[in-house]
Amino acid sequence: MFTGLIQSIGTIKKNNTGVVVDGCQPFSPLKLGDSVSVDGVCLTVSELMNDSFFANISEETLKRTNLAEKAQRNGYVNLEPALRLSDRLGGHIVSGHIDGTGKVVSIENMKNSWILKVSWDDFYFSRYMCDKASISLNGISLTIAEIYDNGCKFSVAVIPHTWVNTCLQFLKIGEKVNLEVDLMAKYAEKLLKVNENNFLLKQNPVINSHWLNEQGWN
Repeated sequence: MFTGLIQSIGTIKKNNTGVVVDGCQPFSPLKLGDSVSVDGVCLTVSELMNDSFFANISEETLKRTNLAEKAQRNGYVNLEPALRLSDRLGGHIVSGHIDGTGKVVSIENMKNSWILKVSWDDFYFSRYMCDKASISLNGISLTIAEIYDNGCKFSVAVIPHTWVNTCLQFLKIGEKVNLEVDLMAKYAEKLLKVNENNFLLKQNPVINSHWLNEQGWN
């Protein structure tokens, strides 16, 4: 688990069956088996190399994230070590499991912030978008400022501190970004689904007027 508060800007490059991530000095020392969020993707340290580490990376991760593209060009990535139980949860709970990717639609430099507008590649995830909800964008904990087209597009406001201390400063229009929606939204959706074949539902029927009458409540 992570908080979405970036601790370092690093780089990523392809290396045989995995990737080498550089720039971990601010939160060193790392140990074999540690988890590190790399642009929002949870990777496992398989080999240590001074302030760098090697991580194996699956075909599924390459398919669902922007890491393949960034590794090809030694691109910049946001880095965060795994959350410790004693840490403050300054952002929101981020699992490091990317839901899908999006594309940067626009970047607007305001007086006190930057406004990023992003479009989902897969509109399925628009169902989890709502104003002021949390979202992880390239591993950064951000708040949704506004939604458009029923959540297919959304904007976030980025303060100067976040802008200059993360890879957001290098974003270009049309660039692919990793997105993870708030875990609470997915759990809430799961709990609210009514499924007649669900075992628990059969054991605990829905409370309605018919059920109340059957139980003697008139």
